[in-house]
Amino acid sequence: MNIDALRKMLARGQDSAMLRFGLGKALLDDKQPAEAAEHLQCCVEQDADYSAAWKLLGRAHQQLGDVAAARAAWQQALQAAERKGDKQTEREVQVFLKKLDK
Repeated sequence: MNIDALRKMLARGQDSAMLRFGLGKALLDDKQPAEAAEHLQCCVEQDADYSAAWKLLGRAHQQLGDVAAARAAWQQALQAAERKGDKQTEREVQVFLKKLDK
């Protein structure tokens, strides 16, 4: 979905974890990690078990050069994925964390 359309939905008061996730992902794909991180942070504040949002929040922080924040977000992603049984996110995040340790 188009970033402007998502922003308009948010401006109309249609705030939700899913909307924030979509906007954060779109911004990250558009190489705007700072704004993406803001929306993804709002997403996980609304739904702490949104493991995919934690994963993307880690990516946004990594792109911003904040390795500590990326690691913290990915650790939260792992915990959320374990609670939900989200094996795919668990595997992806474990790879991201191993790469950070190299």
